[in-house]
Amino acid sequence: MEDEDQMIGIMGGTFDPIHNGHLVTAECARHQYDLDKVVFVPSGNPPHKTDKKITSAEDRYSMALLATMSNPHFRVSRIEIDRQGLSYTIDTVRAFKEMYPGAKIYFITGADAILEIFTWKAPDVLLEEVEFIAASRPGYCLSQLGKEIYDEYRDSINLLEIPGLAISSTNIRTRVKHGRPIKYQLPEEVEAYIRKHNLYVYKKEE
Repeated sequence: MEDEDQMIGIMGGTFDPIHNGHLVTAECARHQYDLDKVVFVPSGNPPHKTDKKITSAEDRYSMALLATMSNPHFRVSRIEIDRQGLSYTIDTVRAFKEMYPGAKIYFITGADAILEIFTWKAPDVLLEEVEFIAASRPGYCLSQLGKEIYDEYRDSINLLEIPGLAISSTNIRTRVKHGRPIKYQLPEEVEAYIRKHNLYVYKKEE
């Protein structure tokens, strides 16, 4: 099988829009943990944003494709977009384990998300079924992971220190709405897509 014994990283997120901070995190994880590929998984119906308006799944998927196409180790999956119901990480992890039974699966996320992991669906089961790569983020250093979380699940959480890029999707949406530049915060192809499709221009701030 092609993916037998491979090391695969899953990088989930709303990606509204995907930006250079996401790409740097994925590439640093790929290099440090010797991953064969990183699969970006745009959320279909994220449960933590049911009360917020987000850009269509197809637009977010298209932007992820544009952002990753120059890296031969990056892929984009429609698994959550095409799945009915809310998008839970535990379901995505199990689906990947079924698709790649011989592969070692990692889930890449930010240290801030790890701090909130016990608000996710079946967190204890999730921490048993997959290893996490917890990346540092501006405002969230790895030492903040919490003694209780990190000590108890040390074998399931791998740490990743990345260059501090103070870029966020929320800030990019706000800058577009107010006509401020977003150049160099995300790939040129994604910026062009946002301009072409008039994304975020009329969206209310969240």
